[in-house]
Amino acid sequence: MHTYSAKPSEVTKKWLIIDAQGVVLGRLASHIAKLLRGKHKPIFTPHIDTGDHVVVINADKVKLTGKKLRNKIYYRHTGFPGGVKSATPEFILGGAHPQRVVEKAVERMMPKESPLARDQLAKLRVYAGAEHPHEAQKPEAYDFAAMNPKNKR
Repeated sequence: MHTYSAKPSEVTKKWLIIDAQGVVLGRLASHIAKLLRGKHKPIFTPHIDTGDHVVVINADKVKLTGKKLRNKIYYRHTGFPGGVKSATPEFILGGAHPQRVVEKAVERMMPKESPLARDQLAKLRVYAGAEHPHEAQKPEAYDFAAMNPKNKR
């Protein structure tokens, strides 16, 4: 009995579109990370990119449970002394780039510091509104909200 290892030429990548309106952020991010890595496929191989392309629309309408909207804090550093900056999800979702909340949540659920993870994360496209420029790829609708009642608020 041999262990199957997928080859890059054998992998077929689909385009999936997920509507994030009213969906819980953490559940959505962990599922998107699984789709990007290809762990939902029976041919999953850890060192080969077997994942699909994921397009997320309505990222500005994502929900956070509990008091996370106001109490959760995202930190970043400018690189200068004393350059620690912080922002809450409420501030980011109300700002110019609300899709960054979803992008960061997915990025932090991917494997860290590897070229493969960067390539897999490049297959994620997040848009704040309902419009997206990927109609030519014919993305399939992926109804994440209907998979589990806890996915939608």
